[in-house]
Amino acid sequence: MAIIALMTDFGTRDHFVATMKGVILQIDPRATIVDLTHEVDPQQVYEAAFTLRQAFPYFPDQTIFVAVVDPTVGTSRRILAARYSNRILLVPDNGVLTLIHRDAELQEVRVVENRRFMAGSLSSTFHGRDIFAPVAAHLSKGVRFGELGPVADSLDLLELAKPARSGDGALNGQVVYVDRFGNLVTNISALDLSAANTPGHTHRVRVDGRDVGPVRIAYADVPTGEFVALIGSTDMLEIAVNQGSAHEQLALGKGARVTVEP
Repeated sequence: MAIIALMTDFGTRDHFVATMKGVILQIDPRATIVDLTHEVDPQQVYEAAFTLRQAFPYFPDQTIFVAVVDPTVGTSRRILAARYSNRILLVPDNGVLTLIHRDAELQEVRVVENRRFMAGSLSSTFHGRDIFAPVAAHLSKGVRFGELGPVADSLDLLELAKPARSGDGALNGQVVYVDRFGNLVTNISALDLSAANTPGHTHRVRVDGRDVGPVRIAYADVPTGEFVALIGSTDMLEIAVNQGSAHEQLALGKGARVTVEP
């Protein structure tokens, strides 16, 4: 039995997610369906790429990931079936694969074109139901990967902002994600900080010019309500408030400047 892991920006108020699950179960009643999240902010492709990257390595080999965050649904954009690190991803070709492509082992990517594995008629606004769900279900029942369509000769990947070193030795990055707790996750990795480390010296972190102190280990390393900088479970530097929301208290979000001073 295959695991099919679903991620969308559909939310759960409407019928969309349940409909996709119904399509899958009609084709493969034995499929195991797991919800990664359906609360990706609408049309936010980078957020989808980030979320997918965090969950991806913790699922077993042969898991089928279905990521439907698809602002250009119904256009000529392609749908891809990609195999990375012995797992399969069904995604729109809009950059959702970017962080997986950066960090996982690429094995094969195909363009999903074989109508035999899709619904009989295709809505121009709900490919999650008519293409992604049935294709995932057919794969879970053993359809060969190569039957989906031709090999893709290119991928549409997002241009990622990278942290940069300034003349005074400071490491400059930005907030790229805000989680449910209001933590501001940056594009500065633990590896970046390790490379910037000076023996015997403690770096200080600033966000939008505000000093939030040195990099610490845990949220509770500061009193309740105070700001803290630390490496989170994503292995990225994040700015948080102990038992509070950095997003709300700073009124900052994606794109905010973050500096690690030497």
